Amino acid sequence: MLPAVLSIFGISPRRVGGVEMFARELSQQLHDAGWRSVLCFLEEPPADVRRFLDTPGVSIEVLRGAVCPGPAALLDAARLIRKHRPEILHLHFTGFTTLYPWLATALSVRRVFLTDHTSRPEGYHPRPAPLWKRAAARIINHPLDKVIAVSEYNARCCAVCGYVAPDRVCRIYNGVDFRRGAGDPAAFRLAHGIPEDRAIVLQVSLLVPEKGVEDLLETARIVLAKNRKVHFVVAGDGPRRPDYMEQARRLGIADHFTWTGLIFDPIREGVYAAADVICLLSRWEEAFGWVIAEGMMFEKPVIAARVGGIPEVVEDGQSGFLVPRHRPDQAAEKLLALLADPALRQRMGSRGRRLAEIRFNLERNVAELLKLYGVAPHILAGRSHSACAS
Repeated sequence: MLPAVLSIFGISPRRVGGVEMFARELSQQLHDAGWRSVLCFLEEPPADVRRFLDTPGVSIEVLRGAVCPGPAALLDAARLIRKHRPEILHLHFTGFTTLYPWLATALSVRRVFLTDHTSRPEGYHPRPAPLWKRAAARIINHPLDKVIAVSEYNARCCAVCGYVAPDRVCRIYNGVDFRRGAGDPAAFRLAHGIPEDRAIVLQVSLLVPEKGVEDLLETARIVLAKNRKVHFVVAGDGPRRPDYMEQARRLGIADHFTWTGLIFDPIREGVYAAADVICLLSRWEEAFGWVIAEGMMFEKPVIAARVGGIPEVVEDGQSGFLVPRHRPDQAAEKLLALLADPALRQRMGSRGRRLAEIRFNLERNVAELLKLYGVAPHILAGRSHSACAS
């Protein structure tokens, strides 16, 4: 039997997003290297997502309760480990201190990794955990070979809190797939009834307060008072979506907003291709900003909050503009400047594309992960931009 990597994702795969693209790329590179990939999610993927993930050598499993697992989830995890006999266990979105590493060690898994995707609360400042908590966490995390952070910001948070030794923390950025074709921007406009003479400002996110949707609405109010040739597209769903739509109506800007709901494959459905500017005014400390990197792949300038790991993704004044959180007035000022200057948009978009090709190339960054695993990747193109040592 070929060796295997078991990846446990504490998420439900509802669409083709960053996690699903990572999982597919990981599986393809493992197959090329002569390994199997076992992808485990909180629930069974919908048929279209399963088809996307179903590459040669892949097994797809379900582990309910994978996040902060109790006894039942640990028993199910043990069953999966015995079934697939992986050489490597990799944990994603499962919580930082769980019994998975010790379970894996007891069942002869050779190496265990955890990726920290966590966005921290608004205003979070990393500081060492209490001594007793650090001691307990280091015992729990002792079998971990590496904690992989998706940004330098997350790497600092991990190192400072002290749940693992700092030399076990490294950084590999999230990536975007430059080989995926774009959808038809005209078809996207037509499908959603967006007038051709309006520039599109796009936010792709879960619709929760942490993503700064209220700040986007206030930014839109200010912008539309000065420029009516603008349309705001919010792609995503969440528990607060009806509230935000009502707020847009109260502000008198609802006819300049499109709320698409969850889009199965934003890249292939032309969401990014149709946009003129990408906006993400997050309030919490974003771990990375995957949708920003996706927009940069399409040469779109970005306006984003200066929080968490976002300053590592957006070069302020070069590939876009960074503004303080809770400052829709500053976001509106920068957005009006971009909308008034097509040459500036093009220049910033081109710069963003170059940065994304260097730092956030999914194929290259997954190949770096395979090197960390000790698996020889089939292809490793170009210069490494990870901060890990195997």
